[in-house]
Formats: sequence, C-alpha cells, structure tokens
Amino acid sequence: MSKRRKQAGGEAGAKRSKVRDVFVPRPFEGLAGEADWIALRELVPAASSPVRLRPEYGDREVTVATVLPMAWPALTKPDGRIFLGLQRHQQSGDVSRDIAVALLNALEVTDLGGPVTVPPLPGEGPRLQDILVDGALDVTVHTGFNFWLDNDPGDDPTVAASLERANASVQPTTKLAAVPAAYWCRVPEKAHVRWVLTEAEEPALAALARLGADGALPLGENTKFAGMFRAHGRLVPVWDLPPDVQPEEWETPLAEFAKRYAEAVASDAELTAAERRTRQGLLGRQLTLR
Repeated sequence: MSKRRKQAGGEAGAKRSKVRDVFVPRPFEGLAGEADWIALRELVPAASSPVRLRPEYGDREVTVATVLPMAWPALTKPDGRIFLGLQRHQQSGDVSRDIAVALLNALEVTDLGGPVTVPPLPGEGPRLQDILVDGALDVTVHTGFNFWLDNDPGDDPTVAASLERANASVQPTTKLAAVPAAYWCRVPEKAHVRWVLTEAEEPALAALARLGADGALPLGENTKFAGMFRAHGRLVPVWDLPPDVQPEEWETPLAEFAKRYAEAVASDAELTAAERRTRQGLLGRQLTLR
C-alpha cells in the first residue's frame, strides 16, 4: 500500500479494525444504506450499486456487486474500473474490513483486467465506513450477470466461461419501492418478499410479536408470514406469496404492513402474555445468516 493511502487510513480507522479476529455483529453499522448493504450481501443474487471513495482515497467511483466471477473479492477492468464483490468465500470476523481490504488492494493493482487477491486475514486498517463517501445505495437489480462483461477483448476469459452457469442460477428479483431494502423474488413454486428492517433487533422483534398476536403479520389473502432471518444484526421478515402475482402488486400491501409495523415499534407498552408467546414462536423460526 502506498504511503499516501497508509496515511489516509489514519489512526482512528486502524483502531476500529482491531476487531478483525472478533465477530462484528453489525459490520455495516454507520452506513446510511446499511439495510441494502445487508440485502446485497446476503439476499439478492444479482445487483450492483455505484459508491464513491473519499477524496483521500482518490475521489472516484467504484461498482459494488452482489457477487463477482468465482466469488472473487474484487476485479479490475482493463480501463481501470473497479468492481467490488460482497458475496465471497474468504472472510474474517469483520466483513466491513474484509471488503475494504479488497478495495484498497484493487486501487494498488498495476496489471489491470483480472481478479484482485486478498490476504487470509485483513490486518489492521480502515473499514468501509472510513473509505467511502456515505450515502444510500442506488441499487440496480440485474436479470443476470452480464454486467460483468463489456465485450472487451481484454476481459478475463474465465469470466465469460462462468457467465452462462451463473445466469442459470439467478432467481427473478425486484427491488420494491414501498419501503427501503425490501426485495421480491420468485422461486419455482412460490414467491417471497424479504425486508431488511432498520430498527434494533429487540424493538423490531417486539413489534413483530405484537402484530403476530393480532393476526396482522400476513401481507394479504393467500400470503403467509414464513419467519425471519437474522443478518448482520438486523431482522429480515420473509413472506410466502403466490408465484403468479407480479411484484408491483405487493407495493401497497407492503406499505400498509409498514404502517402497522411502525405503530407497533412506537408502542412502549409491555408485551402481553399472548405477545410473549408469539415472540417465542418467532424466535423458534429464526435463521441466523452470517
């Protein structure tokens, strides 16, 4: 790493990354788009968003992608553009630091047009929160991974070779507008809506318990509250939906649910016995993603 970028990280960034060997439950905490970062990291198959580096790191745009060819942590294009992968195999206990190291390494690459290597453990240094200009993600959901390629002769041939196989695995997905970080997807026999909540886990769980005890968790007829994920310190409710209903038809039901949920979150009353039972039932169906 160049002397300029070593200095740019600063002492504060280095100190914050000392948790590299300890599990960080909310690696995207402090980022305005935390919920969408979680969704792209854990839930969405093919999507991308531009992000911008702070001036001390070059004041340039980088493309964040759900996944890159062979789950590479990052790749450079022959013209110098950088793609940063969120879904990857190798990681430490601090996902933010892992991704930041991949980005910093990509900035130092001189042989452009291929994957970027990263160390097994990232070591001390800045995290995404230290490197990026903060702001909401401008997510584009793709029908496949063709955004990897530019039909450029300089593209790595292994990227093109893996494209058809990757495209075959993509589930149709749509980002919904009714609330932040909600995504509709269709699997062979059903469809789902998954919404990454922005509230802390305990108040979010209590709100869902209140709604569940009142029978107010479904999004409408022929829908079912399937349970929830716990991902990077946030809850992700999941609904089962009829597969033949188009995603835009769920905007209004989701907006209506969001209103009920907001009212439940705002309540400071103690949970009733029925609500406590519902809470335990929700916990029993919770799956933790890391």
